[in-house]
Amino acid sequence: LQKELLKYKQEARNLQGIKDALQQRLIQQDASVLQLKQELLRANMDKEELHNQNVDLQRKVEERNRLLAEYKKELGQKDRHLQQHQTKLDETLRQLSEASYQQVDLEWELEHKEALLAHCIKREAEE
Repeated sequence: LQKELLKYKQEARNLQGIKDALQQRLIQQDASVLQLKQELLRANMDKEELHNQNVDLQRKVEERNRLLAEYKKELGQKDRHLQQHQTKLDETLRQLSEASYQQVDLEWELEHKEALLAHCIKREAEE
């Protein structure tokens, strides 16, 4: 009986050792699981923050695209006004050029008539 008791005590010690080792391993695995859960939580928080930043950046891009479209529209209108003013300016310059030519012609005609008048006055005075 004593031999059997020693045998069972030895077996109980072996089983206790196995149990202790398994408990230690379970504690380590629980710690690893806890650490992984914390890392997952941090990763999810980072993911959420990146998602929020992405949404914010997309909103800003859309706002800038809207402003860009408005600026392009304004620029197109200003280009049309500029073309209209350029056309008016070209027409005014053409009219000014024509008026200048007419002025030169009229001045030449005036000089010619003044010369004729002077000649007629001189002839009259001689007669």
